[in-house]
Amino acid sequence: MLDTSGRTLFDEDLSIFREQVRKVYAQHLVPNLDRWEEEGVVDRAFWRACGEAGLLCPQVPQAYGGLDLDYRYNAVIGEELTYAGSTAGITLQSDIVAPYLIHYASEDLKQVWLPKMVSGEAIAAIAMTEPGAGSDLQGVRTTARRVGDDYVISGSKTYITNGQSADIIVVVAKTDPDKGAKGISLILVEATREGFRRGRNLDKIGQNSADTSELFFEDVRVPAGNLLGQENQGFVYLMTQLPQERLQIAISGQAGAQRAFDEAVKFTKDRKAFRQTVFDFQNTRFTLANLKAKLQAGWAHLDWCTARHLQGELTAAEASAAKLFHTELQWEVCDAALQLHGGAGYMNEYPIARLWRDARVQRIYGGTSEIMKEVVARSL
Repeated sequence: MLDTSGRTLFDEDLSIFREQVRKVYAQHLVPNLDRWEEEGVVDRAFWRACGEAGLLCPQVPQAYGGLDLDYRYNAVIGEELTYAGSTAGITLQSDIVAPYLIHYASEDLKQVWLPKMVSGEAIAAIAMTEPGAGSDLQGVRTTARRVGDDYVISGSKTYITNGQSADIIVVVAKTDPDKGAKGISLILVEATREGFRRGRNLDKIGQNSADTSELFFEDVRVPAGNLLGQENQGFVYLMTQLPQERLQIAISGQAGAQRAFDEAVKFTKDRKAFRQTVFDFQNTRFTLANLKAKLQAGWAHLDWCTARHLQGELTAAEASAAKLFHTELQWEVCDAALQLHGGAGYMNEYPIARLWRDARVQRIYGGTSEIMKEVVARSL
């Protein structure tokens, strides 16, 4: 169980909420983890169970079926999800996609889709990455041409989380290709639209239960009202929302690191070698002590970032630094924890194997560690 003692950011109400989250995961998540890994997708029943328990899109206003809670509740949901060993796309829906609808969608779109996202009836995705455009969104080639009262969208996206399951997709597209980043817009596309097609569920190193797909848009026609916010302001919106996205990844990184550490402590205290436990070797204890110190600092830093975000003061550079630090820490801890498991760490029957695999992409998506360094460096 994730130890939250000493963390002053979370009050009694949050502690009660955390217990509710743990109960939902214990009943609906943990027993299905292995099956979802094999099938490559999370059951919709889990989404509905999360919706019924108030674990989806908690920031959505009550007018649209949400609980209108602050970001601490998102943090609890994300921490416990990763600590449980899951990469289900519910945090992408709650922390990353929902804010675009809350802040930029028309009233009609909010009334239709936000209640369904809160209940788990609808699954959402955001389509940024393309075969030729990753961290640099200026390289986006997907276009959205205005034709009368519609937009006609053409292009392809890849590595899209929730891609196989999504009912709606927020598409990053060029509405004015000549303007580079200043010509980007965000447009909501329903999966039922003619010309929209899903590719295969991509075969990944890890995070196997989080369906990740190619998406194709072949002259997909959507109403102009599906535009989020104003035309050609998409890049501004993306930059505005990136701090929360990167904070969410940092939260996942820290929780994943903690779970890997806890697994290593448990294993080394139980495993015997040369007539003593593996934990009794000085190398083991010093390795774990070093990681413990970093984790202790990491939780304090994460709570500082979350508090800054609650006040609307978390900067892009600070969020990028958080993603950089916590995902790099996650990889360090997961790799060290696997090493301390010895040969057992290479066996999929042990949780550390999945934690290690799932951690690797954290330093890539949402902006690579190298891009995070560049963002931080530019703020100096």
